[in-house]
Amino acid sequence: MKYLSFPDLQEKIGGRSRSSIYRDVELGRLPQPIKFGARLYWNESDIDAILKVAAE
Repeated sequence: MKYLSFPDLQEKIGGRSRSSIYRDVELGRLPQPIKFGARLYWNESDIDAILKVAAE
Protein backbone atom coordinates (compact mmCIF):
# COMPACT_ATOMS: atom_id res chain seq x y z
CA MET A 1 0.00 0.00 0.00
CA LYS A 2 1.42 3.36 -1.04
CA TYR A 3 0.60 6.67 0.58
CA LEU A 4 0.67 10.06 -1.07
CA SER A 5 2.01 13.13 0.68
CA PHE A 6 0.23 16.42 0.10
CA PRO A 7 2.54 17.49 -2.77
CA ASP A 8 2.17 14.03 -4.36
CA LEU A 9 -1.62 14.32 -4.10
CA GLN A 10 -1.57 17.79 -5.65
CA GLU A 11 0.48 16.50 -8.58
CA LYS A 12 -1.72 13.44 -9.09
CA ILE A 13 -4.96 15.44 -9.23
CA GLY A 14 -3.70 18.20 -11.47
CA GLY A 15 -2.11 20.85 -9.26
CA ARG A 16 -5.19 21.83 -7.28
CA SER A 17 -4.71 24.34 -4.50
CA ARG A 18 -4.49 23.42 -0.83
CA SER A 19 -7.84 25.04 -0.07
CA SER A 20 -9.55 23.20 -2.96
CA ILE A 21 -8.23 19.85 -1.74
CA TYR A 22 -9.36 20.45 1.85
CA ARG A 23 -12.77 21.61 0.58
CA ASP A 24 -13.08 18.37 -1.41
CA VAL A 25 -12.18 16.37 1.71
CA GLU A 26 -14.79 18.26 3.73
CA LEU A 27 -17.46 17.65 1.07
CA GLY A 28 -16.58 13.96 0.78
CA ARG A 29 -15.18 14.17 -2.75
CA LEU A 30 -11.78 13.03 -1.47
CA PRO A 31 -11.15 10.59 1.38
CA GLN A 32 -10.01 11.75 4.79
CA PRO A 33 -6.21 11.77 5.10
CA ILE A 34 -4.30 9.53 7.48
CA LYS A 35 -2.12 11.36 9.98
CA PHE A 36 1.40 10.04 10.61
CA GLY A 37 3.06 12.28 13.15
CA ALA A 38 2.52 15.85 12.01
CA ARG A 39 1.98 14.95 8.33
CA LEU A 40 -1.08 13.93 6.35
CA TYR A 41 -1.13 11.16 3.77
CA TRP A 42 -3.73 9.74 1.41
CA ASN A 43 -4.01 6.11 0.35
CA GLU A 44 -3.05 6.09 -3.34
CA SER A 45 -5.47 3.29 -4.24
CA ASP A 46 -8.38 5.33 -2.79
CA ILE A 47 -7.36 8.34 -4.89
CA ASP A 48 -6.96 6.17 -8.01
CA ALA A 49 -10.46 4.76 -7.49
CA ILE A 50 -11.95 8.25 -7.22
CA LEU A 51 -10.12 9.43 -10.34
CA LYS A 52 -11.31 6.35 -12.26
CA VAL A 53 -14.95 7.00 -11.33
CA ALA A 54 -14.61 10.69 -12.23
CA ALA A 55 -13.20 9.78 -15.67
CA GLU A 56 -16.15 7.52 -16.51
